[in-house]
Amino acid sequence: MAAEHVVDRQVERPGFAGELFLGRVRTDLLTLPGGDPRRLDPVEEQFLSRLRDFCEKEVDSGEIERTDRIPDHVIAGLKDLGALSIKIPERYGGQGLSSLCYHRALMLTSTTHPALSELLGAHQAIGLVQPISLFGTDEQKRAFLPRCVREIAGFALTEADIGNDPYRMHTKAVYQPETDRYVLDGVKTWTTNGAIADLLVVMAVVDPAEGDAGGMTAFIVEADAPGVTVEHRSSFLGLRGLENGCIRLHQVAVSSFHRIGEVGAGLEIALAAQDTGRLSLPAVCAAAAKWSLSVARQWSAVRVQWDRPIGEHDAVAGKLAYIAATAFALEAMVEVTGRRAERGDTDTRLDAELAKLFASEMACSVADELVQIRGGRGYETADSAIARGERGIPVEQLLRDVRVGRIFDGSTEALRSFIAHDLVELHHSATDSHEAAPLGGQPHENDALTSHVAFVERTAKQLAQRLAVVAAGPPTELERQRYLGRIVDVGAELYAMSASCVYAAALDGVGDTATALADAFCHQARLRVGELLNRLDNHSDERDRAVAGRVLAGNCTWLEDRVVDPSTDGPWIAETEPGPATGRNLRRVVGPASPDDTRPRHKAGETTQESR
Repeated sequence: MAAEHVVDRQVERPGFAGELFLGRVRTDLLTLPGGDPRRLDPVEEQFLSRLRDFCEKEVDSGEIERTDRIPDHVIAGLKDLGALSIKIPERYGGQGLSSLCYHRALMLTSTTHPALSELLGAHQAIGLVQPISLFGTDEQKRAFLPRCVREIAGFALTEADIGNDPYRMHTKAVYQPETDRYVLDGVKTWTTNGAIADLLVVMAVVDPAEGDAGGMTAFIVEADAPGVTVEHRSSFLGLRGLENGCIRLHQVAVSSFHRIGEVGAGLEIALAAQDTGRLSLPAVCAAAAKWSLSVARQWSAVRVQWDRPIGEHDAVAGKLAYIAATAFALEAMVEVTGRRAERGDTDTRLDAELAKLFASEMACSVADELVQIRGGRGYETADSAIARGERGIPVEQLLRDVRVGRIFDGSTEALRSFIAHDLVELHHSATDSHEAAPLGGQPHENDALTSHVAFVERTAKQLAQRLAVVAAGPPTELERQRYLGRIVDVGAELYAMSASCVYAAALDGVGDTATALADAFCHQARLRVGELLNRLDNHSDERDRAVAGRVLAGNCTWLEDRVVDPSTDGPWIAETEPGPATGRNLRRVVGPASPDDTRPRHKAGETTQESR
């Protein structure tokens, strides 16, 4: 059996990203173990083989896209395969496989249809599995982790007025000492898996009490408990089939046993679960880029214009090279960072945040380039192409699906700001001994890659100097968000370059192609870095803020004339008053979690009063 992978180890070494922004390029921290890094444990390879076979033979991705729903038999099949319990230890009935295997599973399922990877990711990353694994008591783990092997978990944090600011939370949890339970009231929006969940992690605010500061707290809530109502199933630009819903909690009683961690630890729990699962999205982005490369390569070879395959035209060749190099870099970031996170002996939080930021931006760019290569066929739906007698290639769907990556798990703008804040604090706390850490060795003997690492080292020192100046000055982060954001973006490029060089050096059986891809990516990245560095001193930020002030003051409303606004009337942000539900419960019951599960369940469509 595969060894269980438990995240419960002391972090002893600094992370690569933190060292990078201090001007220290520690490539030794990225070094991969011997052997081909693409190979996993035999048990994990067998699981992935079964999962791939299931996705290819049992899942109709077109049906999911058309019906906006994952069929029950597909969800049941994923449960039977153990796809909901990849990282749950074997002693709790799970598979006990590695995070690397989990990332590979997300790559397979996301390229089948992204609704599948979102189902698995929300369940195992931010859903109950991760919070209870990190912060639950032994008794809670014994009670809930076995259920998560087949029961679906969701994560209810977001509310209409929260966005990236969780301190605007309105959901309340009132403690009743006489019964040792909490009563929850509030409305949660955009709860992934919420429409089909069996178990929910709900974030709610507990008021201060004697000897207790209160604050945001995490609770385990049974999705079919009295007072829990799925009021709305959300629809989006992409990710059709995503079971995302708005959930009302009215006088929902949970025992103190269902509280995860201490009162007030909710944000810490949410961020820790998010950090641990942060590489999920980069894995999905890497998969999107790999699929894009396959489509672009095949299409560019068969599509002929002016007597030549379009891939031989320089304009398209440049796009092919960009997609190929970017796909390689994204895979390198996931594999290199994933293996370090799996070892658990270094702090990879900042590394994973940079990977998420970089991967989500690049995936959108790659998808856009693929649409351009496909031309009109890239804008046409797969079903329309099939109806015309051509192969159905869902390129326009990819463009819609990857776009949310720049919003999920912290928007690009918010993530840049969060990372920048941490970097300034890092420079505040930097010590002489920290700055004297040794440089890592070169990842490859190839002169081309060695020169790129040297570029990374030179540029990292520039970033460190810039951040040191910011750290020594007054706190002006809100006014310098874009300036600091450019520094973060440069660091993300440098991280991707470093990971690409290390990954190329470790790959076996691909000749010099890996080196060529890493070299191409690094050259492309260096051009982007040059532009970003130039814009640190040559920019229009102050003028832009002045213009934005005029816009907000209403001085430009004349420019909005002579167009038609198709928007409906209504509030920009819905008022979500607590209280009982008045409509139908839209929760979808996806059959019993197991043959032994005979608990009563509320059916979709029941009114709230009936469900009680």
